[in-house]
Amino acid sequence: MSKVRIGVIGAGSISEMHLKAYAGNPEVELAAICDLNGERAKTKAEAYGAGKVFTDYKQLLADPDIDAVSVCTWNNSHAAISIAALEAGKHVLCEKPLCKTVEEALQVEAAVARSGKTLQIGYVRRYGTNVRVLKKFIDAGELGEIYYAKATCLRRLGNPGGWFSDIERSGGGPLIDLGVHIIDLCWYLMGKPRVKSISGNAYRKLGNRSHIQHLDYYKAADYNEHNTVEDLANALIRFENGASLLVDVSFTLQTKKDEFAVKLYGDKGGVEVEPELTIVTERHDTILNITPQIDHLTFDFERGFQNEIDHFIACCQGREQTISPVQDGVEMMKMLCGIYESAQAGEEIRF
Repeated sequence: MSKVRIGVIGAGSISEMHLKAYAGNPEVELAAICDLNGERAKTKAEAYGAGKVFTDYKQLLADPDIDAVSVCTWNNSHAAISIAALEAGKHVLCEKPLCKTVEEALQVEAAVARSGKTLQIGYVRRYGTNVRVLKKFIDAGELGEIYYAKATCLRRLGNPGGWFSDIERSGGGPLIDLGVHIIDLCWYLMGKPRVKSISGNAYRKLGNRSHIQHLDYYKAADYNEHNTVEDLANALIRFENGASLLVDVSFTLQTKKDEFAVKLYGDKGGVEVEPELTIVTERHDTILNITPQIDHLTFDFERGFQNEIDHFIACCQGREQTISPVQDGVEMMKMLCGIYESAQAGEEIRF
């Protein structure tokens, strides 16, 4: 097949993972990079051999030589750029979250239906080796009915600042940035049940704690101390099939150390997906902890992104259907927005 000609819109931090993965796929021609900061776009284009540089995404989308795009911009522009790209006849890989609101998600879904093009959402943890292996066990019924999951991603210090902490551009803090990954991972492995109700909380107690010294953490390229997002969010999500998901996420918290764990429980077995894949089951009246013999028991970022990009390219070429479709983005926005809505109202909300 001919190579898929790719344009990357947004040359910030996450674009690096996309660019590396595209460079690692022999069926890709990296055609163009676009960023509001022309110098940054030019630097990335030179590093990865992209022939064209734009500062206006509409000009990139008007280029007939581009088949597909990665949208790696601020969250508040995801919907508009994705819709414009679909209407321009491009396939789209949109970074998570799909957008900021359920209404926007429905608009993107409608644009996908009109265009007939692929839109894949960047739920990259679905593509990790540990999850791919586990999915086979789950699909074979090894865990039985999964009725409970819990996911934690707590940073004691780690507000990235910049656009991440500006609610107008991000749509929220740790919930929409970190929570989207772990909620999606659990929901995907649980079989994507429909949401019934959500009880959520969001707290702004600590700010960005910029006064803390002697501890390094990731800071956005446009880092500043402006902060209008939550420090911590938690929620109990109930599904129509009776299953439930408990989640908590933070950018900063008065906790001893960072915590990261994703666990699911079924009537035939359980699993710890993170920090290391371990399957729990019973044999001959004995409980067993099973450790799969695979290269990556935890999520490997470079391999995960490579798998995600490879899958997207296969979808662009018509060889596969995406496992991260726009419909999943709509359901995820219902969950994320539902948590924020419940937190603001101080009560459970029902769908």
